[in-house]
Amino acid sequence: MTGRTTWVFPDAELPPYGPGGELYGHESIIVLNTNLAPVAVRATLWYTDKAPAQFEFRVEGQRVRCLRTNEPSDMGGVEVPVGEQYAISLSADAPIVAQYGRLDVRQPEMAFYTTPGYSE
Repeated sequence: MTGRTTWVFPDAELPPYGPGGELYGHESIIVLNTNLAPVAVRATLWYTDKAPAQFEFRVEGQRVRCLRTNEPSDMGGVEVPVGEQYAISLSADAPIVAQYGRLDVRQPEMAFYTTPGYSE
């Protein structure tokens, strides 16, 4: 089995959509399940000024799943506020690999980065 059952991404911030065009501001949580069986994952969003929000999702066996934080349907109905710093933690019932990505188009020299989180 590849991965860990706990992942933490302490620096999340949904950027504004931007001026439009081909690329737009967004962030994603990407989860890989290399197990044969599906994995249940509980996501918690941690805010600076309000109680955490939680939702659950499933990743089928030997599949990858991408959650777009600007899509409430991907986030268990949770609406992530634009431009506010928050953190994300994932707790899975079997090992997974998780990654966070953000595309910020607020400047002409847009920034895209991905990062693995802290895991245990």
